[in-house]
Amino acid sequence: MNISRTDVKSQDKNDPLASMAKAFHLPENMIYLDGNSLGAMPVAVVERIQQLVTKEWAEDLIHSWNDNNWFRLAESIGDKIAKLIGAESGEVIVSDCVSVNLFKLVVAALKKQKGRKKIVTELGNFPTNAYVLQGIAKMFDGQVEIVAVERSRLEQAIDDDTAVVVLVHAHYKSSEMFDMEAITNLAHDKGALILWDLCHSAGAMPIELSALNVDMAVGCGYKYLNGGPGAPAFLYIAKKLQSSLEQPISGWWGHDNPFTFSEDYIPAPDIRQAQSGTQSVLGLAALEVGIDTALVADLKDVRDKSQKLGKLFIQLVQQNCPDIQIASPEEDDKRGSHVSIQHEQGYAVTRALADRGVVVDFRAPDVIRFGFAPLYTSYENIWDTVEHLTAIIQDGSWDKEEYKQKATVT
Repeated sequence: MNISRTDVKSQDKNDPLASMAKAFHLPENMIYLDGNSLGAMPVAVVERIQQLVTKEWAEDLIHSWNDNNWFRLAESIGDKIAKLIGAESGEVIVSDCVSVNLFKLVVAALKKQKGRKKIVTELGNFPTNAYVLQGIAKMFDGQVEIVAVERSRLEQAIDDDTAVVVLVHAHYKSSEMFDMEAITNLAHDKGALILWDLCHSAGAMPIELSALNVDMAVGCGYKYLNGGPGAPAFLYIAKKLQSSLEQPISGWWGHDNPFTFSEDYIPAPDIRQAQSGTQSVLGLAALEVGIDTALVADLKDVRDKSQKLGKLFIQLVQQNCPDIQIASPEEDDKRGSHVSIQHEQGYAVTRALADRGVVVDFRAPDVIRFGFAPLYTSYENIWDTVEHLTAIIQDGSWDKEEYKQKATVT
């Protein structure tokens, strides 16, 4: 049975999250389906940054570290993120970027797991994860082995010599999700620690890190948390591990009492140790607005809408462009909050869509990603997107030389 625009409008009318779109600045005449790469700007960010710049920085100056709580922002915002990922207060802190946080946690895990030398991960992870792990292996000068396998072979790869398992919860290309509970239990059964990358799932679905006994996690602030370009990242360490993990970048913000200015490093016994250098207050302030906006919605409603948006997109593509290959799981519970398709000239198609006001992104060699941010993506957005995609494919309007010239950022 074919889906009509009337059907889609009915879904928008009954959407419990429909009013959330007003909280974001969304350009007119644009369908923005790239929130899985850079979230839309919350309207409240402008007022918050203006207040910080004109009052807290310009007038209060150095006093703001105390008077405006700048020094504790990373902890207080971490506690807010904890509510979105099923963690306890004091288990999440905002710090650095994902790559640096991944480095800190993996090195700390290897030190804790003395006698074990394997880092088990999936082939085809987001490249920065692979690069960081490769750098760590070089640093340990042959004493650490990276075992990267297809996900179908993970169970066999995790053994008694595995120190830590590092996995991306929702794959950055395919959107395929791991069963977090099953893999976490599998790692623990072998005595390994587990570290989850939540970049493509935090803020888009309920996550229960504490309930599932997850050891560590990292995530970014600029996708579904809408913290802005280059927003600070976050990391999670279960309380049971915080006193025994020793992160390697022992900067002064990770000191138990940094303003004693002691000669010797004394690590904080809690999540504060995961920090290194002075935090970016401007970045923290913008991120907090994004987090506060996300906390307004019920994550169950967010996940339900995410699944429905993805399902609608897949059905409409199959209805209108049956030759297009869907590169994401069709089962709702196995898919994150974006859907990918494959096209041999995917970059050119992406550029042609942009010229029609539909913003998506491309991942080499042939994947086009359509990101569905449930807080501001409508069902009618999906209908219109597939209508544009169908026209581009059928009339071949993507086949222009200008569309094939790749920009620096794709």
